[in-house]
Amino acid sequence: MKRNIGIFVIALLGAMAGAGMIKLLDKDQPTAQQVASQPVQFANFPDHIIQNPNFVTASAIATPAVVHIKTKVTPKSSSSAEEEDIRSFFGRPDFFFGPQGPQTGSGSGVIISEDGYIITNNHVIKGADEIEVVLNDKRSFSGTVVGTDPSTDIALVKISASGLATLSFGNSDEVQVGEWVLAVGNPFNLTSTVTAGIVSAKARSVGILGGGSSMEAFIQTDAAVNPGNSGGALVNVKGELIGINTAIATNTGSYQGYSFAVPVNIASKVVEDIKNFGAVQRAFLGVQIQEVDAALVTKESLKVYDGVYVAEFLPNSAAENAGIKKGDVIVQIDNSRVKSTPELMEIIGRKRPGEKVQVLVNRGGKQETLTVTLRNADGKTSVVKNEKPDYASLLGGEFENVAKKDIDNLKIEGGVKIKKLMAGKLKDTGIREGFIITKVDRTPILSTRDLFKALEDKKGGVLIEGVYPSGAKAYYGFGM
Repeated sequence: MKRNIGIFVIALLGAMAGAGMIKLLDKDQPTAQQVASQPVQFANFPDHIIQNPNFVTASAIATPAVVHIKTKVTPKSSSSAEEEDIRSFFGRPDFFFGPQGPQTGSGSGVIISEDGYIITNNHVIKGADEIEVVLNDKRSFSGTVVGTDPSTDIALVKISASGLATLSFGNSDEVQVGEWVLAVGNPFNLTSTVTAGIVSAKARSVGILGGGSSMEAFIQTDAAVNPGNSGGALVNVKGELIGINTAIATNTGSYQGYSFAVPVNIASKVVEDIKNFGAVQRAFLGVQIQEVDAALVTKESLKVYDGVYVAEFLPNSAAENAGIKKGDVIVQIDNSRVKSTPELMEIIGRKRPGEKVQVLVNRGGKQETLTVTLRNADGKTSVVKNEKPDYASLLGGEFENVAKKDIDNLKIEGGVKIKKLMAGKLKDTGIREGFIITKVDRTPILSTRDLFKALEDKKGGVLIEGVYPSGAKAYYGFGM
């Protein structure tokens, strides 16, 4: 036992001596210290981008303001007289000539005012005979087209309602690539669907609106968007509207990874124009442009690699009159850098004729700023109001002067026959196709010209009277 205790004491003393030697040898080596961590700071980024995204809050804000739009379109018959005779004989066999009944469509829309104004895509409601708007709370309303802009694929629809949930507008200029976004809509008739993704690119042109004066500067995202999402909301994590979902890139007809939305700054400008002027006020620089790339830099001996090259001017061009020259490269408009054609189109697309912009050009390596007063397609600087509404669209019908045989059979002096009904004021009254309008507020109507003239400057209630081909007389009223 004494021997074992002695061995243990010797081992312990050896270990202590070894530890002391190691510490002595390491006295000049650095030792680890606790350092207080500093928060990472992101410069020039909006707060909502660097905070953790709250999809629940954004979804709760956006979903009540996104509607389901259902449409019906009756195909226009192009049958020959011979085909119509065959149809009559066989009881209109649609399997032989193809379906003749109404075709249905489905899309989405965004409520932007408590009194029922709704933004959607033009292609959602184009050619619709009937528009049904179903709210998130399942209430259903008949929709009327206020105006459309095919060049941006934006349309404005109105329903008769009040106290509706709305979405506030964000600023699509401040949207950052990589930012979280939500797409809200009704894909495949699955109402109130929310999907998440990030902004993949901005000012993207994909050639779906037909070129020409069409304006494509889409926000590209990877949020899942499918048929039925068109016209729905693209929102940021604060629940602000930053775009109107419009298209997908696909080889199958369904989502394959990328979707595209019209920036809200463009959509809101289009809507304001429709409401205030009755028509979109489109401004133009009046130039034919080409995007700068390496090949163009070499060919034209340019001194800049980013921008839009001025190749030619249109007649009565605003840009040429302001001093811009062929061969100039537009690199900035006002305070916005211009690196591509879609970026230039987006900036100018938010302006109106008569507005002035500061255009910075690179001319042979030197920069020069020129003031350009924008013009419309006719070369004018004034805002053009659509003083006379499209009464056919407002009423929602196709009209024709009544035939002489009907005048004789019904013993009337004349009138206007409702050839076809579509979504509009007349359909809401319960009137049926074939009705012959003979008076508007007791003023005799003998032609379509009389009908539209009788509605000019009308405010409030309008009373129309007339007769059906059967001889039954009827009266209908609606508001203007």
